[in-house]
Amino acid sequence: MHIAMVGSGYVGLVSGACLADFGHNVVCVDSDLKKVESLKAGKMPIFEPGLAELVANNVRHNRLSFTTDLVGAVGKADAVFIAVGTPSRRGDGHADLTYVFQAARDIAAGLNGFTVVVTKSTVPVGTGDEVERVIREARPEADFAVVSNPEFLREGAAIDDFKRPDRIVVGVEDERAEGVMREVYRPLYLNRAPFVFTSRRTSELTKYAANAFLATKITFINEVADLCEKVGANVQDVARGIGLDNRIGGKFLHAGPGYGGSCFPKDTQALIKTAQDYDSPIRIVETVSAVNDQRKRAMARKVFAAFGGSARGKTIAMLGLTFKPNTDDMRDSPAISIVTALQDGGAVVKAFDPEGMEQAKLVLDGVTYCDDPYSCCEGADALVIVTEWDEFRALDLERVKGLLTSPVMIDLRNIYDPVDMARKGFDYADVGRGGKAPARA
Repeated sequence: MHIAMVGSGYVGLVSGACLADFGHNVVCVDSDLKKVESLKAGKMPIFEPGLAELVANNVRHNRLSFTTDLVGAVGKADAVFIAVGTPSRRGDGHADLTYVFQAARDIAAGLNGFTVVVTKSTVPVGTGDEVERVIREARPEADFAVVSNPEFLREGAAIDDFKRPDRIVVGVEDERAEGVMREVYRPLYLNRAPFVFTSRRTSELTKYAANAFLATKITFINEVADLCEKVGANVQDVARGIGLDNRIGGKFLHAGPGYGGSCFPKDTQALIKTAQDYDSPIRIVETVSAVNDQRKRAMARKVFAAFGGSARGKTIAMLGLTFKPNTDDMRDSPAISIVTALQDGGAVVKAFDPEGMEQAKLVLDGVTYCDDPYSCCEGADALVIVTEWDEFRALDLERVKGLLTSPVMIDLRNIYDPVDMARKGFDYADVGRGGKAPARA
């Protein structure tokens, strides 16, 4: 099949490369000429494990190409995917659909024969109806159908998620369009991936409901972690104890500094706004969003507590800046709030992240960026682990202790064992397991 992917960001590039790897002919379209030229040269705009190799292989086999010519790409396509950004609209938290509707208008100009227009972007309920209206107004005679096909990709594991999905949700109102979508994903029938064919509006809501539920699990276990610290319980054992219940499951029950990234913050806000617009508020999600926002900055208080309530004049080493490992994504990362709170409290911040420092420099001022974990620790008064990159899981702790001016570690991802850290001579604090660094002057 011939597929046009409008948007070459995270979702569009990963989806386009994977569909090409299935054997389809895919053209990724982007209005940014510089990005397109970089992609043609094999330079990826994002860090995602395995993506550069996947793109290069499919370009080499002439199944994947890049262009700024949207009309030309659409004219040859059996299916056109809209994979543009839907950020939170400044001021009110609604999803900003400017790019989606502009893509719809541009697609209308290129339609040639029956074409399925697929909304891959995360969009509020009813967006598919509006996309159909926009195209119909521009091209009343066009033969097309609009489909919702939300993505469920985890940054850092997106390729595997696309090729071995838990499910594929397709919101469709047209039998011909359903046939096209079955052909697009036919290679996944071999993996027996569950297909959920439903209405367009149901599909749109399914994406938001999924992200809101996962955000709720994260926020729930974070609040349980706070309670564990008060009563002397271990949140990891609690999480395991409840996660072994098949009705609950163990995923997304890891206590930490709160969720971030490109999806959960904006999608929970968009769902909240949609629910309010329809006079059906979702109070649980409203609370989840508020608690998560408060939690990020509250993590800095663990650092302050290690110094008797004030870190003014102290140098803090931070390992990890991205919202999760295996990505360079800084969007809504807990590190942003933590760094800001530390700086507001008079601390000096040094930081190291394997992939995220260039993106971090765009959103964080006054931070000294280091070449590796050990240069980051050198001369610092405390070490804070914010992101659980693999290379932070087996640090040379004796070397770390020797580089720090005081052996203080605040582990916001519970990577290390409190008993072992005490044995090694660290003043160690964690999240919800009882590790609490004694206050230092």
